[in-house]
Amino acid sequence: MTKPTSSEPAASSGDRIELMQTFVRIVEAGSLSAAAEQLGTTQPTVSRRLQALERSLGLRLLQRTTHHMGLTQDGERCYERARELLASWASFEAELRGAGDAPEGTLRVIVPHAFGQARLIEPLAEYLERWPRITVEWMLHDDSSIQDYIAAGIDCAIQVGEIADPGLVAIRLGEVHRIAVAAPSVLAGRPLPVDAGDLANLPWLALRTYYRTEVSLSHVGSGKRRRFPITPRFSTDNLYALRSAMLRGIGAGIASAWMLADDIARGDLIHLAPEWQAQPLPISLVYPYARFYPARLRRFVEIVRANAPAIFGDVTAGA
Repeated sequence: MTKPTSSEPAASSGDRIELMQTFVRIVEAGSLSAAAEQLGTTQPTVSRRLQALERSLGLRLLQRTTHHMGLTQDGERCYERARELLASWASFEAELRGAGDAPEGTLRVIVPHAFGQARLIEPLAEYLERWPRITVEWMLHDDSSIQDYIAAGIDCAIQVGEIADPGLVAIRLGEVHRIAVAAPSVLAGRPLPVDAGDLANLPWLALRTYYRTEVSLSHVGSGKRRRFPITPRFSTDNLYALRSAMLRGIGAGIASAWMLADDIARGDLIHLAPEWQAQPLPISLVYPYARFYPARLRRFVEIVRANAPAIFGDVTAGA
């Protein structure tokens, strides 16, 4: 590709920033169409911006075929430098506007199904009410293996379970206590089991994200552990589906104590072996490390952290 000639108008500084932003989004989204969707524009517009940047630099940045898109060697260097420059520019703007700068744009968040439909709606509402120029994409997903947040265009996630990725900032919000329950019909008139070992012969359901073929319970007072194998009659990766199956009397299962409290109070479910519980799971707010965090993310983190004791305080209190 040749460098721009004098007949080709050079992009202004502001134009170049927009062109670089588009290029970075193309790379991180994985395609021109995905970048266009995330930027709220059309694929032809994204393609024109890419071509304008390549003309301005006199370099080919992407190698595209019908089925594949990849960075050229120049494109790789441009991508790394463009990310640094954009982060520096964003930081510069934030400093000039001051700490009180109101966030704007779209915040993309991954949240677990149960928490995302219940406990986290209140801080989300507060966030939207406080910052009217913000929109939120609230994506419900229980798969904690979704780690490539930047490539997926995700700002942050609420995750249940241990965070092993060193490339993520993890802010601990609380713990989720889990208990064993069943509908009264599952016991078929037998006495309430008080020891974990008495649960082994019950029909079982499994929440595949945390247990599949074995149940492990700990005694609240002594810390003593009991393990026993299970052959689930039903397994799922969704907490609401598990609860529905338990309420229907298909079998016993282990789930979050906060979600089952009302069912237990009504007598629709019975807390089995009440002195025993599954290992509590940490719940964290996570996002990728970066030199600069946009205001939309910083403000969301502030609200979630401020509300964490109210949201998760009774989560750690058991049933």
